[in-house]
Amino acid sequence: MSNEFAVVVNDEEQYSIWPADRPCPAGWHTTGFTGTREDCVAHVDEVWTDMRPRSLREAMAGEQG
Repeated sequence: MSNEFAVVVNDEEQYSIWPADRPCPAGWHTTGFTGTREDCVAHVDEVWTDMRPRSLREAMAGEQG
């Protein structure tokens, strides 16, 4: 098992980490960021600032405008 992980994201812009030596799970794609588990978790904490799925954010934005 590798100690390197990749940050992955799905179509709803939800983030996770995945072992870098395994194929990306269905419905997810890599972001290009890899590192230790701790590095990847820190990166996700930095970039994933709105936990709502993209479809919910878009629906709520549509209600306001």
